[in-house]
This record gives sequence, C-alpha cells and structure tokens, in this order.
Amino acid sequence: MTEVAENLGQIKQAMAAASERSGRSVDAVSLVAVSKTWPVEHVQLAVDAGQMVLGENKLQEGQVKIPAMDPAIEWHYIGGLQRNKVRKVFGLFQYVHSIDSMKLARYADGVAADMGIVPRVLLQVNIGGELSKGGFELDEIRAGFSELVALEHLEVRGLMCIPPAVADPDQVRPFFRAMVHLKDELETKHGVSLPELSMGMSGDFEVAIEEGATMVRVGSSIFGARNYSPR
Repeated sequence: MTEVAENLGQIKQAMAAASERSGRSVDAVSLVAVSKTWPVEHVQLAVDAGQMVLGENKLQEGQVKIPAMDPAIEWHYIGGLQRNKVRKVFGLFQYVHSIDSMKLARYADGVAADMGIVPRVLLQVNIGGELSKGGFELDEIRAGFSELVALEHLEVRGLMCIPPAVADPDQVRPFFRAMVHLKDELETKHGVSLPELSMGMSGDFEVAIEEGATMVRVGSSIFGARNYSPR
C-alpha cells in the first residue's frame, strides 16, 4: 500500500469518527481530495485506492490532469474564479465551489446559457469578513439570494467557506455554525434546498463534519506537503 493510500484511509477513518460523534451517517459527508501541485502519477495513487472525487484550484492544472485521468472521476474546482476562465472551467469540472459575487454569478449564468449547460455551483461566503478573502458578505448574500437562485443556468447546490486561519481547530466552530445557520435561514426564507455545505480542510475537517459539513476539501494530509518543484 502506498503512503497516499494509507493517508487516504486515515482521513476516511477520521471522517467516519467525526460523523459518528455528531450522530450523522458516514455517507452524509463526501471527501474532495485536493491534488493541487501534484502530478498525474501521484494523484493516480489516490484513484487507485478508490478516491473518485478530486479537487483543483487552478484551471491550468485541471487542463493537464482531467484529460489524462479516468473520465469517471468527479472534478471540483475550488479556487478563485476569474471571469475569463469561466467557460474553460465549466467545460472541465462537474462542480464549482467558488461563485463569490453577484457580478460573477450573473456572468457565469450567461456563459452557461451560451454553452447550453446548467453547472452545479456553490456560493462562497466570506464568513469571517476578512478583507484578504473573496466571497459574499452575509448582508450581500441575503440581499441577493432571490436573484441567485432564479438564475436559470446555474444549479445552486449550497454554500462554501474558508474560515479564518487559527491554531486550534475548535476556534473555527463558530464560523462553521454560522454557515449552517445561514444555510437554514436561506432555505426557510426562500423555500429552496441547499444540500451542500463545503467547509473544512486538512486542519479542521473533523470539526467541520461535527458542525454539519457535507463536503470536506483535504489535500496535504492525503498527498503530502505541496509539491512546488518544477515538473
């Protein structure tokens, strides 16, 4: 068994334990294995171990890996999305986690209409109100949500967040709880279903699951420290 396969097994065990602690089904949470900076042959080790949901945060890496790997893999785009890359991202990825503004949502809807598709997207929320991060502010998403879910060519599946970086994972609980509260509020007010909450990464995915995440995005704990060497 490879180190990647061993790491993957340990992550899935931790996910199962966190689900059990919170009284949730193991099947209620999916793992997005983030292969950022790693080449195809290294990512393939996770696929060989059964991981068929992968994430990338750079279009350029997706353009290399996606055509070279099993077409049954479900690919998630989790990075910041620039308007000039929307068409290419929609053509490669099955999920986009980073619709982070009304302007981008409107533009993406137009691109999807032109492509004749209805991609599955998540709305990125700046839950910590950090100036250094993108995402909808709370007041902004509340005010614009009616328009967002009315966009005909985007399937809004839920919300995503990247909470403030902290040393102790327990310190992010209030942010994850705020995301759950926001999801419930939007569902109730607008009569819609938002089944997905993408939150939690290598350092805090167990806390995220305990608080209600349905997707966790884990990279370095599976593949190793980021590989920035030239390839």
